[in-house]
Amino acid sequence: MRKEVPVVKFEEVDTYQSKIAYEEAIIQAVEKVSPSVISITISKNVPIIEQCIVNPGIPNGFFGNGFQFTTPCQTGTEFKDIGGGSGFIVSPDGMIITNKHVVSDNQASYTVFTNEGKKYDAEVIAIDPIQDIALIKIQAENLPVAPLGDSDSIRTAQTVIAIGNSLGEFQNTVSVGIISGQSRNIVASDSNTGTNQQIEGAIQTDAAINPGNSGGPLVNLKGEVIGINSAVISGAENIGFSIPINNAKRDIRSVQAEGKIIIPFLGVRYRTITPELVEEEELPVDYGAILRSNQEGSAIVPNSPAEKAGLQEEDIVLKVNNTKIGLERSLVSIIQRYTRGEEVTLTILRNGQEMEVKVVLEERN
Repeated sequence: MRKEVPVVKFEEVDTYQSKIAYEEAIIQAVEKVSPSVISITISKNVPIIEQCIVNPGIPNGFFGNGFQFTTPCQTGTEFKDIGGGSGFIVSPDGMIITNKHVVSDNQASYTVFTNEGKKYDAEVIAIDPIQDIALIKIQAENLPVAPLGDSDSIRTAQTVIAIGNSLGEFQNTVSVGIISGQSRNIVASDSNTGTNQQIEGAIQTDAAINPGNSGGPLVNLKGEVIGINSAVISGAENIGFSIPINNAKRDIRSVQAEGKIIIPFLGVRYRTITPELVEEEELPVDYGAILRSNQEGSAIVPNSPAEKAGLQEEDIVLKVNNTKIGLERSLVSIIQRYTRGEEVTLTILRNGQEMEVKVVLEERN
């Protein structure tokens, strides 16, 4: 009796080959970026708390002879590791990008471990006052640099890879997921310092981001960094957030050129237009930022670039250099990508008439 020869369908072969190609793309992306990923150890002097015996000074016999009790007391300090984070190298001479909340303790010391296992003392050289971004420096040369991609070109559902010092213990841990959403506005808290950080325009991903991953790269299949892993929702699974890498490029350029992070300043207060605001006020457009005074002050800051350019209260700013303003990209997040002295063109709507206004940005004091 003849044996039946199994028939392999072309669809199955194509599926298998596609899976192999997909896995190979992930492997190559990780191999491309991993040499530039570093781990950060946070160390500081902490109190030594012991149980001390206290004599309450009560006469013998009142509670029995020799009555004493114990209470916690500080007997000294010890220098120890208190936390960890991640980062990645952005210049061959040792400039590293990480999260502000990872290196925010002025009393702590920071040690960097490279992918090769080398150990360096790190110095915090710049802190972004607005974003959860910091730059640190180690004394080294000819280091591998992470390729930076374009976070404006990302798409929801595309594959991404998170790399970092998972839980502060497992160096260069890799997790794979997708971009679950874009332009999320969240408040991230740091368990080490107890501080909160507003993150605007964040990338949401289901790639696992754990304590210790903060500051590590979020990578696309080309092996390019598209985000800085920053936060995870406590008590929720598969919800992590990264800062778009384009938000950090200005900081890198600024520190390399000026030695500090220079924040561009437009000088307006505004409300981002929402569907609710459109319906409530019957606005003529459904996107943009409407310049309005609030409890903090007037819509146009006196002597600001906005005032010098002739912007007025109730102007609706529609675009900055052809980038539309909306819920996904706020006015402030777009302006932050430029630097002091740059001229930007604002497309505005005033009294129903669309016009363009050129503004030269200044440095925020």
